[in-house]
Amino acid sequence: MPEPDSQTPALSVVVHGPDVQGHLAALLDSLDAHPLTGTEVIVAAVGDWARETAERHTPAFTVLPLPEGAADSAARAAGAARARGRWLHFVRAKDGLPAGAVRRVAEHTASLPDTVDVLLLDHVRSTWRTTSLPSPDGPRLARAGRADLALDAAAGLLRLTPLLGNRAVRADFWRAHERLLTTDDEPFAATAALLLADRVACLPLPALEDRRLRPESLPPLTPEQWYALIERHERLLDLAEGREDVREEARPAVYSTLYDLMVRDCLRTYARSGMPDDVAREFFRRASDAVRRRRPGGLKTPAGLEGVRRSLLEEGAFGRYHALQAANRARRTVKKAVRTGRRRAGTRLRTLQYRRALAAPLDPHLAVFSAYWARGVACNPAAVAAKLAELAPHIHPVWVVTDRNAALLPPGTDHVVPGTRRYWEVLARAKYLVNNVNFPDAVVKRPGSVHLQTHHGTPLKQMGVDQMPYPAAARGLNFQALLERVDRWDFSVSANSHTTRMWQRAYPSGYVSLDHGYPRNDVFYTAGAEQVRAVRERLGIAPGRRAILYAPTHRDYEAGWTPRLDLAALADRLGEETILLVRGHYFYEGAASPLAGLRRTGRIIDVSSYDPVEDLCLAADALVTDYSSIMFDYANLDRPIVVHADDWETYRTTRGVYFDLMAEAPGPVARTQEELTELLTTDAWRDERAAKARAAFRRRFCEYDDGRAAERVVRRVFLGEDERALPPVLPLAERTPAPSPEAIA
Repeated sequence: MPEPDSQTPALSVVVHGPDVQGHLAALLDSLDAHPLTGTEVIVAAVGDWARETAERHTPAFTVLPLPEGAADSAARAAGAARARGRWLHFVRAKDGLPAGAVRRVAEHTASLPDTVDVLLLDHVRSTWRTTSLPSPDGPRLARAGRADLALDAAAGLLRLTPLLGNRAVRADFWRAHERLLTTDDEPFAATAALLLADRVACLPLPALEDRRLRPESLPPLTPEQWYALIERHERLLDLAEGREDVREEARPAVYSTLYDLMVRDCLRTYARSGMPDDVAREFFRRASDAVRRRRPGGLKTPAGLEGVRRSLLEEGAFGRYHALQAANRARRTVKKAVRTGRRRAGTRLRTLQYRRALAAPLDPHLAVFSAYWARGVACNPAAVAAKLAELAPHIHPVWVVTDRNAALLPPGTDHVVPGTRRYWEVLARAKYLVNNVNFPDAVVKRPGSVHLQTHHGTPLKQMGVDQMPYPAAARGLNFQALLERVDRWDFSVSANSHTTRMWQRAYPSGYVSLDHGYPRNDVFYTAGAEQVRAVRERLGIAPGRRAILYAPTHRDYEAGWTPRLDLAALADRLGEETILLVRGHYFYEGAASPLAGLRRTGRIIDVSSYDPVEDLCLAADALVTDYSSIMFDYANLDRPIVVHADDWETYRTTRGVYFDLMAEAPGPVARTQEELTELLTTDAWRDERAAKARAAFRRRFCEYDDGRAAERVVRRVFLGEDERALPPVLPLAERTPAPSPEAIA
């Protein structure tokens, strides 16, 4: 083996592809956390999201920006062309790297002779509900041992999961065969690399986390993509037949293994894919033709049910195979029904009224709205409903509101109370269902109905399936039921690209993301001086007095709400010219308020029950919060924000967060009450440094909010207008927020 050049890295890790469902940041963070000598990282970043994520790690990594929609093959090729390492390890942006894996792979490749072309590695598998499950490849790799060998001596290695990420390839070997290996068909490239290699080596070490995305979150495969699976296997068989360097006596083992993989893959795909009937019939016909033509001589048919399936496939007996499949499915269904019936004995069935209403036609002029678990007319659904009345008055809105909150509704609001006969009737017949949380599990997604999920904030804390590793946050959550509710969504509203990525990750399904802005934030650009004055007058804030809105979030690790500040002491230090507007989180609604005594002093105004919260933002000169999503909305007003983060480490550990707020805060951060008081009694809360932090925060998180979000949503969802015809998002520099109280004093 030649002496290595000290300037040449042993290994180039080529991270490639788009930032699918926001997983790229975690992958790059793990690589950046443990820099390695002799290893370089190339990020072939597809699209703006991936580029922005990768560029936060420069100059540690080399970033190659590629246009949106660039294929995986193009990204791999770009990364390989820039790589200087003697070995290449391709890792898709959606995947992960177990701790220590890169170092071990780099060390092992450095010890391999130049006769070895491919190093085979183990991997772990993760899904939305499981993490780091062992792969089936470990035993095969262990049996092969660590000595390098020719593939014809270990044809069983062809049965390893066909991923490029669970093998490292010698750079010279890759470039010699790049024309064949540079393909979007990763399983073909992974297997072809083995067939082309002179010698391979094995390292039974998990060196890849293969993250399986939820199928419902991916676009459906086209018929040609299904048929391409058969073509892939035939190409691999052709490649095996063309290898003259394989010993003649070993060729049958290699070929038979590939043939067996083709048959198993075709049968498994046909059985599990859920292809449309016409596609399934054509897939079966093509697969049958391929396995008949390619069957090796002397091959024995397996015994049992597997042998029956193979024989029917080889015969092209679609009807009999379909009948066999239906019989097995019916048998499983009966068993499942019996088990389900036993589990659900005694539970209530859906109301008879709902089942009857589901049989009636959808009403194209009926829309059901709900917000915050039926608390009332609020948030994004309220802003959408208001714009709907303006642009599409022919659609009648009905609000879902609890009996307790019904008395607080604006006069003339048509509403239903959960559980009543009319409640189930409107849910069954409405074409449009709009919510900022989720409708109950019992709600059926009817063909032709449109479910609009508006959400109610930009995520700092981890949401959806990302809560699974955090017991305090996940307590009582049924994640399978959650995803079944998510699968009903047709549209998901987003205020910024960060939110779009996090929703795709936290709620993986097939909905369309509406990157239109949050409708509730329109008022921050449409309100004028009179509206700001009117809100302050309703709240009892005298002209010329400074109002600070204090709006903390809830903690999953706390049973109730106790203010984390001594509000009386803070009010005393701020002086009589400052009013504190204190808003407890709505999760604590109905609990005894710890503010009762302070209210009587006149030093604060308890606005915990005041709606809408957007009015409070308009009235406030500044916001003090901790980790509440209100900071993202308030930033639209371009007014000072101060973060009080006395328990950041505990919150981050128990709930999980999507980014480090301490490093990317919208303004100054106080870790104690004394620090907060110091900030608010000097100009630090609104100085040049605070303004600079706020500007960066607004660029990232106020991306789509410009005052016309509700209009874009209504035109797209209710009027069916093409996205290209909607009002474009106004650049941030061209927006004019509502005037501040100081400006209109």
